[in-house]
Amino acid sequence: MAAPVAESAEPSAPTRKKRQWRPWLLRLALAAASGFVFYLAFAPRDLWWLAPLGFAGLGLALRGRRFWGGLGYGFAFGLGLYLPLLFWLQDFLGRGFGPAPWVALSAALAAYLGLAAALCTVVARLPGAPVWMAAVIIASETPRSWWPFGGFPWGRVAFSQSEGAFTPLASVGGAPLTGFAVVLTGFGLAALLAHAARRDRRVLRLPVIATLVPVIAGLALWPTIGTGAQAGSRTVATVQGNAPDVGLDLINESATLRANHLAQSEVLRAAIRSGAVPTPDLIVWPETATDLTTTDPVLDQMVRELGIPTLIGARYREPGQRTRNTEFVWDPATGRGENYTKQELVPFAEFVPARSIARWFTPFVDDTGDMQAGSTPAVLDIAGTRVAVPICYEIAYDYVSRDAVNDGAQLIVLPTNNAWYGHSEMTYQQLAMARLRAVEHGRAVVVSATSGVSALVEPDGTVTQSTSQFTAASLVGDVPLRTQATLSDRLGASTEYGLVGAALAAILAGLVLRVRTRATSTTATRAE
Repeated sequence: MAAPVAESAEPSAPTRKKRQWRPWLLRLALAAASGFVFYLAFAPRDLWWLAPLGFAGLGLALRGRRFWGGLGYGFAFGLGLYLPLLFWLQDFLGRGFGPAPWVALSAALAAYLGLAAALCTVVARLPGAPVWMAAVIIASETPRSWWPFGGFPWGRVAFSQSEGAFTPLASVGGAPLTGFAVVLTGFGLAALLAHAARRDRRVLRLPVIATLVPVIAGLALWPTIGTGAQAGSRTVATVQGNAPDVGLDLINESATLRANHLAQSEVLRAAIRSGAVPTPDLIVWPETATDLTTTDPVLDQMVRELGIPTLIGARYREPGQRTRNTEFVWDPATGRGENYTKQELVPFAEFVPARSIARWFTPFVDDTGDMQAGSTPAVLDIAGTRVAVPICYEIAYDYVSRDAVNDGAQLIVLPTNNAWYGHSEMTYQQLAMARLRAVEHGRAVVVSATSGVSALVEPDGTVTQSTSQFTAASLVGDVPLRTQATLSDRLGASTEYGLVGAALAAILAGLVLRVRTRATSTTATRAE
């Protein structure tokens, strides 16, 4: 009888293969799920605390990984974030061309996070790794804010923090510092969880500090956020005329938009005359509420009958020139006055780069002319007030509001046209940006939208009044005028570029450390 064959201590080839891919798949799922958790921190939800938890999950997925692994996990994290965050593009382009533009933009933005996560693996072995990893993530937001085609800063980490423990940091270092604090807390928490079983308190010291200090710093700054009037106050009214919910077809509804806003202005005038609302010092129409050429007797008459200075958002075109997205000061006595033209145009909507490629994704390229961008600061004088007027998409760019405030703006007005995007989260995401800007600059913000959401925002980011979507409505309320510059405004872009510099230095140090480690390992191997 043959002796029984002893079982091999080595697992079979299929078993080895299964054990190899299972951890990889779990990490990938963790990264994608963490990106979705981060998405849930954005408006319209008030779940700001989910943002650091999302980055904690990414930190765990990246732990012990190398460059290419980090690239893949970071890309999965980015898709988990941007696919749901930018789903509103389906209300805009999806009706005409399906999901291709939405998926393509989400993948492009996810690629930035993929590269950032890959570089995080380079700095992960440096002392104080959570700090350098957080700097790398936030540094990646700078190039994607200007490249390609002018960039797309939507979905920056700080824009998930319109309220909560991290928000006050915006008054010190703007959106870059706020985002850095969120990511640092998340990566600190990941390191803390990874080392939780170790008894060496010295190992736990830095993760605890990285997790708690940003939160404590933000909470400690809340009492310093000023909201009181420093140069009086103004009673401001918004005109939300409403628009048809037709997505891309809104391009053919300019006459409807104009008629709706003229009608709502008449409703507001009647309410003022009856005493139902206080008499405003300033009235604000939203972005591109009318088409405008050289003269407009109808608007002249409307403002004259209102008897109140009005900001009018228009698609403006002078003979022989390109169309501009412009805000005009309209005075009851003198008519149309100074204006501001939008500097940051929306790619593939207000201008079309790489038209031959764009035709693959955008069905109306040949019918879309390139608008003319402005070049002056977004600030106007009206009703005895210096007003910052970033237009719609420009609220996502740091410099537009900052330059206007540093040029003396006492109040921020945000005219916007979100009717293109249906009943989506887009308008709430933009309102969250406006709330963060209020804290960053210590200014009240008046959001005036064609179809909602219009809002009055206090300098601490509190929304005091707001409208619903796709309704005709007006808001009338007092807002404080403030003149004090925040530390964020005084520091300007230095906070952002300081984080970029720190990230680049950390990456260089990580590469040097990696080369030295390999050289030492090679020398030791040869010695054996």
